[in-house]
Amino acid sequence: MGLTARIRTRDGWAVSHAVVTVTDMTGTQVVRAEADAEGAVRDTTDLAPGAYTVIVTAVGYAPAASSAIVTASGRADVGNVVLTRQGGTELPPPGPWSIDPVHSSVGAVAQHLGISSVRGRFTEFSGLIEIAPDEVAKSRVEAVISAASIDTGNAMRDGHLKSPDFLDVETYPRITYRSTGLTLAGSDRWTVHGELTMHGVVRPVDLDLAYLGTGADPWGGTRAAFRATAELRREDFAMNYNQVLQAGISAIGTTLRVELDVQAVQGDSLPAV
Repeated sequence: MGLTARIRTRDGWAVSHAVVTVTDMTGTQVVRAEADAEGAVRDTTDLAPGAYTVIVTAVGYAPAASSAIVTASGRADVGNVVLTRQGGTELPPPGPWSIDPVHSSVGAVAQHLGISSVRGRFTEFSGLIEIAPDEVAKSRVEAVISAASIDTGNAMRDGHLKSPDFLDVETYPRITYRSTGLTLAGSDRWTVHGELTMHGVVRPVDLDLAYLGTGADPWGGTRAAFRATAELRREDFAMNYNQVLQAGISAIGTTLRVELDVQAVQGDSLPAV
């Protein structure tokens, strides 16, 4: 066998659409081979002894080049070739990823009395992340949150938040988010552009997203982890209720900080565990 190689991402995932080109010292192409579904390249072309340049390319990834020395056996084992996303960034393998609500959290923080914070979370939500195979910017996310699942640890406060003063969950039972684009913001960081529908109002909202990596889970699946934050103004979503204290300080801050910690399972549905 003339040429063997294994094409992987930084996290060890196969790059199935990679192409390996081998040129001799004059720059003449002598072999061109494509990786299989496992990212493996196996080409039977015998190579004459000598020095060669091996170039690996794949759509959406930065090219990688290396040198190879072929002996009298006519074989060249390039080994593992690691490709990085264009710009040095990574995302999980392409395809659908289902958000696991059991191991994820959707939280919000509001200022209280101008001196401290009140934290809340939504306990019922679902969502799907789609990683584009060729261009990261085409990836998308959709999520649905049950507005009535708000939990701040205080039943009276939760009841007020569910009322028409705030979320009005009887009229608007769902909060939804749909992405409209993705912009690179740094190594392993992106800005997710999207539309948030809450309290009957649709507004553009950007998420500051960090990808934390992937790994196997105990149930035979593969998981990816993300962290995202955003800031919302309550008045943008027609939630104008407030109580002003004697010093002129609002009892509840007008800005909310949204904090998302997400685990997503590879596939378009959650496994039964």
